[in-house]
Amino acid sequence: MIFDVQELTHLFPTFKGAGKDKIAVSSIMTDTRKAAPQSLFVPIVGESFDAHTFAGEAIKQGAVAALWQEDQPLPALIPTDFPIFYVTDTTKALQDLASWYLEKVDPIVIGVTGSNGKTTTKDMTAAVLGAKFNTHKTAGNFNNHIGLPLTVLAMQPDTEAVVLEMGMDRAGEISVLSHIARPDHAIITNIGESHIENLGTREAIAAAKLEITDGLAEDGCLIIDADEPLLDHVKTRAGVIGCGFGPSSDYKAEITAMTDDASSFQLMEEAYELPMTGRHNVKNASFVIALAKRLGLTREEIQQGFQQMQMSAMRFEKHQGHKGSLIINDAYNASPTSMKAMIEVVRQLTSKRKKVLILGDMYELGEKSEELHAGVAEAVDEKIDAVFTIGVHSEKISEAASSRYPDMEVKHFKEKQQAGHHIRPLLTADTVVLMKASRGMKLEDMLPDLVE
Repeated sequence: MIFDVQELTHLFPTFKGAGKDKIAVSSIMTDTRKAAPQSLFVPIVGESFDAHTFAGEAIKQGAVAALWQEDQPLPALIPTDFPIFYVTDTTKALQDLASWYLEKVDPIVIGVTGSNGKTTTKDMTAAVLGAKFNTHKTAGNFNNHIGLPLTVLAMQPDTEAVVLEMGMDRAGEISVLSHIARPDHAIITNIGESHIENLGTREAIAAAKLEITDGLAEDGCLIIDADEPLLDHVKTRAGVIGCGFGPSSDYKAEITAMTDDASSFQLMEEAYELPMTGRHNVKNASFVIALAKRLGLTREEIQQGFQQMQMSAMRFEKHQGHKGSLIINDAYNASPTSMKAMIEVVRQLTSKRKKVLILGDMYELGEKSEELHAGVAEAVDEKIDAVFTIGVHSEKISEAASSRYPDMEVKHFKEKQQAGHHIRPLLTADTVVLMKASRGMKLEDMLPDLVE
């Protein structure tokens, strides 16, 4: 049980039915296609749907009470004693409920945002804090104005720390999430080009990411990328910790070794090993260490947390490919910054000699889309054997790569199936393939063509 129905009367005083009964609520239901015994039904109203119409199905699936938008008629099929709490807006009520529940449970709240790396950093943070605290984290991509409240309301009452990923498409959205969560500490992983179509400039993206401080506790800390000039103006603020590789970092990382599966580095005169490769992942780890140190964790507890990491799907996900090849599915999402970082990782891999890139379109780049796609080719060098692009805008990557390396095998495809059929015969036991594109491209659909 996360709370009982009677407790809702303090938040939502206008109700009908058995609202004052101590009926246990174990979860929140927004999707009536799934069984959810002892749940509170929250009917969300979207642009093209209204979940109020599924109230009967919600009760069949286990709802024991519901929030109800006051301008919506109440169906006759709802039993007279069924607790209904009237609200002006069910989405806003869901957010208010999440804020109230955070106060009730009172965990340490960590907010994580950034153009790239926020999911990886969220997973790292939860793993490390889990070495000392009972920790809950955002699942999947539940990082928006509906997903974040649902994440909060999914945590158990004994939760001691909650790690909340905060995503955005436009200015103002992270501010809303920060006010819902009121984080004790916050991390901004980096400032990239994602959503530049909506925000116009990287400066505007930086301002939008800094909205995470809008609800930040007065004595909380903000952990940032010290190597990012667009965040220089906040480095001198009280409670700001800079992490990175440059001399201005409060926590300066130095990579000592890197293999296909691990990165060793020094930070604040302590040695760590991360079970992931890539310079960008070492920087993400430095954010997590800075936070963990602030919360009193030892080096041993932090290292234990790194060893127990469970990463979200499609983040450097390795598959056994055709004829013993290695397929790296990093196709959850992409921006120019993250795509270049992953190409750098593949270039550095030593276990496979032949290196192949499958790159798809990156969305929400606006007027700079062609320029930013072409710029990805700057990360390609002689260590890459072939570049295959799929979609529309990604053809600019192929064109730029061909221009830089005329002898490299480069080919553009309109469709994923065409690409898969072309690439499969090229795979050998000495081949590694990287798949990377924006979420809408669904490059993972190619896996059946590439794996055994």
